[in-house]
Amino acid sequence: MAGNSQRKGATRKGSRKGATTGSGGQRKQGLEGKGPTPKAKDRAHHPAARKAKRQAASKPKNTRSSTTGDVVIGRNPVLEALRAGVPATSLYLQVRADPDDRWRESISLAQQAGIPVFEGSRGDLDELAHHGNHQGLVLAIQDYEYADLDDVATGNLLVMLDGVTDTHNVGAIARSAAAFGASGMVLPSRRSAGVTASAWKASAGALSRLPVARVTNLRSALEDLHAEGWMSVGLDAKTDVSLTDLEDSVVTDRLVLVVGSEGQGLSRLVAETCDFLVRIPMVREQESLNASVAAGIALSSIFSRR
Repeated sequence: MAGNSQRKGATRKGSRKGATTGSGGQRKQGLEGKGPTPKAKDRAHHPAARKAKRQAASKPKNTRSSTTGDVVIGRNPVLEALRAGVPATSLYLQVRADPDDRWRESISLAQQAGIPVFEGSRGDLDELAHHGNHQGLVLAIQDYEYADLDDVATGNLLVMLDGVTDTHNVGAIARSAAAFGASGMVLPSRRSAGVTASAWKASAGALSRLPVARVTNLRSALEDLHAEGWMSVGLDAKTDVSLTDLEDSVVTDRLVLVVGSEGQGLSRLVAETCDFLVRIPMVREQESLNASVAAGIALSSIFSRR
């Protein structure tokens, strides 16, 4: 009968499977797990592991450090940025992309400037370009190092931007500021464009010579400059005082030219802090000027009177 260990032949005398009266620790060992089965890509000889290894080897190096700043994408923009001397950390090329003259000149300019050149798959460059249309070229730009307010206030002319959000205007104003003898520019840290690849290109290299400070509060920065003996003039299309009405003593002294945004102009608190508010002489019926154009005209007028 099943389960009757007393009948003849029912008791196992022993076998190759071991003793029945005690396992001697064999049972405990047999029950110990060996852990979960590794994923295919983690098993050295599995085809998936070999594929993952090949993909890792083909990825661009230093991706993390190179893309913390701005990037320029597309063959024309990359070439223009390299021609303008925009400070770059690396140039990425898509493997098996069709080269052309822009492609070859970009590589040549990068090598001449000592910029590392890497190759990557289309997926790699898509990620670097934030899925923009990179056309097989991505240029990584290093983060701009802003100066302190004291570092830019070393001459007798400063340009302060209040709410200018177009990076092209930032670069164009920097170009005029450098041309007319300004010792630096001051930008607010919020609600304002910073120094990006677009600003670098628009400055035509001026940003490599003109330091830019970024401050938390423009009004406080302006008051600090006043305390150091600076005068300030804000551009305001609504005032009746013309830029040409300023006395020579104001124009020739240490002067901060404050330029507002195209739409809103100067913010109320900054306008109230300026020593003078002036407009650029022009036909009244015309719309206000672009910020970079207005800044260029004002800087030229100040320069000529000096």
